[in-house]
Amino acid sequence: MPVSTLKGHDVVNPTKESLGKIEDLMIDLENDRISYAVLSFGGFLGMGNKLFAIPWRAIELKLYEHTLIITLNVDKEVLKKAEGFDKDKLPLTHEELFKVYNHYGYEPYWQTNR
Repeated sequence: MPVSTLKGHDVVNPTKESLGKIEDLMIDLENDRISYAVLSFGGFLGMGNKLFAIPWRAIELKLYEHTLIITLNVDKEVLKKAEGFDKDKLPLTHEELFKVYNHYGYEPYWQTNR
């Protein structure tokens, strides 16, 4: 699937509530993998129009009756406490990305054998 299919695509939570859209994907060139997704949540949960980095492993892609469903498997309370950033802060530093992974409860991929 082309990455362009994901950009601008709606993201929902497990109960199918709309959360926002995928703005971009950040690639880790040294490890040949998607490092994180950049999501915009608009006014969701009072977060304003900031961007949010989400560990790629927190996102589930499924094809349902020829429709792509992108689900963010993160509790609303965790999202409410997430630190947003402006577009000019991309890409995140290694230290910032480490904090993102910890916030969402995912072990950083560069610390695992996966």
